[in-house]
Amino acid sequence: MGRPPGLSVRLKLTLSYAGFLLLAGALLLVAVGVFLLRQGWLQTNEAGAVRVTPGTLFVRGFAPTAVAVMVFLLVFGLLGGWVLAGRMLAPLARITHATRTAAAGSLSHRIRMPGRRDEFRELADAFDMMLAQLEAHVAEQRRFAANASHELRTPLAISKTLIDVARADPQHDTGELVERLHTVNTRAIDLTEALLLLSRANQRSFTREPVDLSLVAEEATETLHPLAEKHGVTLETSGDIAPTSGSPALLLQLAMNLVHNAIVHNLPEQGTVRVHTAIRPHSAVLTVENTGEQLTPHLVATFTEPFQRGTERIHTDQAGVGLGLAIVKTITEAHSGTLTLAPRPGGGLRITVELPAAGVRVLRG
Repeated sequence: MGRPPGLSVRLKLTLSYAGFLLLAGALLLVAVGVFLLRQGWLQTNEAGAVRVTPGTLFVRGFAPTAVAVMVFLLVFGLLGGWVLAGRMLAPLARITHATRTAAAGSLSHRIRMPGRRDEFRELADAFDMMLAQLEAHVAEQRRFAANASHELRTPLAISKTLIDVARADPQHDTGELVERLHTVNTRAIDLTEALLLLSRANQRSFTREPVDLSLVAEEATETLHPLAEKHGVTLETSGDIAPTSGSPALLLQLAMNLVHNAIVHNLPEQGTVRVHTAIRPHSAVLTVENTGEQLTPHLVATFTEPFQRGTERIHTDQAGVGLGLAIVKTITEAHSGTLTLAPRPGGGLRITVELPAAGVRVLRG
């Protein structure tokens, strides 16, 4: 946005310093002058004491000295004010340079203001923190966009190949072709819906309502009970009423993703998934843990990254689209909560979602 040119802040501060210094000097000289006028003076000569008019003596003796002092104060105020303003505004110049560097696209630059804490250094530290968060967010978005493009390209490429095969061989079994196209398109639709859900949760474009995590957990386990039976997994639900506030649809999606992930990444047979809710003084807690293979903390730390599916990137119905825990993390953060993943000592994973509590603790019967 274009702005008309104006005085620099340094010049404004310099003029302000000089002006205040002149004003203080003028007031002091006026006070001294008034005092001398009221007292009067005696001038002595050979004939004795002769009284001299105070006004005449003030004009001849004090006024020139006062003018000289005012000129000195003006020069001193301008020079000193210019130097002091430059020293005070030096940190602001570094912040301005860092801002222009960031606006040019370099988010890795940091101010790193030295010295003790003051207003400018707090501003510089806050700006450095903002740049770090912005750099991490941009890097995450770029990585996510690259992964999403790759994931979406795969089913589209498969569909094109199947269609090319059908066009080249009209006698090919159309039933098998339709079934494979249906599977590929279903995966593409699931991935697109997951991306839209992730974007919605990131934007926090939802209305907060009272939600009981225990009811959400029960609905999720009941919905996924057939899938658990198919995989030979036992579902166990327990805990207290856990009131919080947020989007019922998003929190249900969170619970569904957690339970689904616990079911499909479990022991080949006789696996167990435990879903527990609890209320703490300031938070409502949902915990989902499952049996499974031994996991390392380093591997677990990658599970909330988009398109990460355990130990390797696989493309089966069981694996989903690789956004399950990434969506859980985003929904949790959108509700001002915390997500904790930890490997179980006996194998498997324990995931804890902690959201701000609402209401009082009530035990379930």
